[in-house]
Amino acid sequence: MIQGDDFIDAAARTGIGFYTGVPCSFLTPLLNAVIGNASTRYVGATSEGEAVAIAAGAWLAGKKTAVMCQNSGLGNMVNPLTSLNWSFRIPTLLIVTWRGQPGLKDEPQHELMGEITGELLDTMRIARAPFPSEPEAIAAALQKAGAHMDGAGLPYALVLAKGAVADTKLHQSPLPPRAPVTPAGIFSGDTPPRRVEVLERIAAALPAGAGIVATTGFCGRELFSLKDEPRNFYVVGSMGGASAIGLGAALNHPGEIVVLDGDGAALMKLGNMATIGAQAPKNLTHIILDNGMHESTGGQMTVSAGVDFAAIAAAAGYAHVARADRLEDVEGLLAAALAVPGPRLLHTRVGPSNIANLPRPTVAPPDFARRFRDFLAGARAA
Repeated sequence: MIQGDDFIDAAARTGIGFYTGVPCSFLTPLLNAVIGNASTRYVGATSEGEAVAIAAGAWLAGKKTAVMCQNSGLGNMVNPLTSLNWSFRIPTLLIVTWRGQPGLKDEPQHELMGEITGELLDTMRIARAPFPSEPEAIAAALQKAGAHMDGAGLPYALVLAKGAVADTKLHQSPLPPRAPVTPAGIFSGDTPPRRVEVLERIAAALPAGAGIVATTGFCGRELFSLKDEPRNFYVVGSMGGASAIGLGAALNHPGEIVVLDGDGAALMKLGNMATIGAQAPKNLTHIILDNGMHESTGGQMTVSAGVDFAAIAAAAGYAHVARADRLEDVEGLLAAALAVPGPRLLHTRVGPSNIANLPRPTVAPPDFARRFRDFLAGARAA
């Protein structure tokens, strides 16, 4: 058995100080130690997949990261681990508990996952090892994990068995409540502009040092077609993860981070907005380009016609919220948003762009991930 701070201090010596995740009773001692340690930052996520995306954003902003969760949460992590971390070669240390470990009595819902935890990690091609249960084993375990992550650019999992970490009392300050704001702007009811026209106005109006995270599908492809720049991060796969990636980046980068989201993607990970509101990054702008459909898969309708994203953001604690459905209003509302501390949300009604033979980014995902990381590093140094 080890003390939580022993692991945290050893991890800090390897550069890991940013943690995110979802609680588990097996994880409680280590999680409490992370939350109470003055040298670490912990972001509680609404889902394990969101935590993976937050950590990816933090890595893009230059941080080494750890994601903590129960092994049942691996099911929620399959998509981002295989389409985000694998595709972009983004490493993170996974600390995964082993509920349902064969031979140990546990709740019935953990039985199957307990049997297949190792196989599932192997299937996702995530190297793994037991979480160190003795103090003298910590440094070697972290060294092995770090060497793999540095060499492969991929996650590495430490599987934490029951009782590996000594009990730790929780010392936690509550996040300050934020009073809901009143959304600025109204929907006129006019025929909305094409998304590509709105994207063009937004890209032109943003500060030169702002990093842009564009959601998967046509949004990122249209941004690429307008102008490919190092400040653009095109999310390939990991649908719904763009806002969490943006959050992770904004929490670890002093400059502006702008997320270009879609209505379908935002709905898929609606809990991300609650985390953004709670963490309250002042340098994050979240723009939802709402065309009411999954355009890249043939135009199937979403349920966004009955969803008020602006009201949700206001209730979740965003500091500034606005709506627009006319092209001439977008730039003014965006400028007004950027003039105040965030997080900010702009809910923009758009129409389909209808671009024939829309190109895909020609830069390989690992390359533009590192290009974006270098851009943020340069912006930070400027």
